[in-house]
Amino acid sequence: MSVDIGGRLRFVRDRHKLSQRELAKRSGVTNSTISLIESNQMNPSVGALKRILDGIPMGLAEFFAIEPEKPRKAFYKAEELTEIGKKPISYRQVGDNLFGRALQILKEHYGPGGDTGRVPLVHDGEEGGIVISGRLEVTVDGERRILGPGDAYYFESRRPHRFRCVGNKPCEVISACTPPTF
Repeated sequence: MSVDIGGRLRFVRDRHKLSQRELAKRSGVTNSTISLIESNQMNPSVGALKRILDGIPMGLAEFFAIEPEKPRKAFYKAEELTEIGKKPISYRQVGDNLFGRALQILKEHYGPGGDTGRVPLVHDGEEGGIVISGRLEVTVDGERRILGPGDAYYFESRRPHRFRCVGNKPCEVISACTPPTF
């Protein structure tokens, strides 16, 4: 039986309410390394995994002893969505435990000027979304579009991408990505 190290790490990180970026800072490894491990694109050495777990803090024995339950819940009220972002961008996730799940669904809220950052995001998988309100600038591989209510995007996440709210009104987006990357 193989162990899903990436899913287990994501589960533990989420349980401790840490972003990938925060865990990277605490453990002294790059954010992209944590992303690659969580998407099972990289198998960490024991030393690297120990260093990452020290940032939580958690020992190797405890990490491998955890047996997260598979999510069984099918319906979620608005107040049950799990906040996994920080201002000025809010990411409210459907379900609090994505261990063993292949899809992540988010309700995103960008305050005016909210931006994922100048450095484009790159990770494995696919993602798509529909703008519900406001205006969202989406850049994929250097191609930039401003999307309004009802407009959508869908692309392979390995393509460098960035999101930014334009205008003086907030922007709401419903998005999905596979595999879960936050």
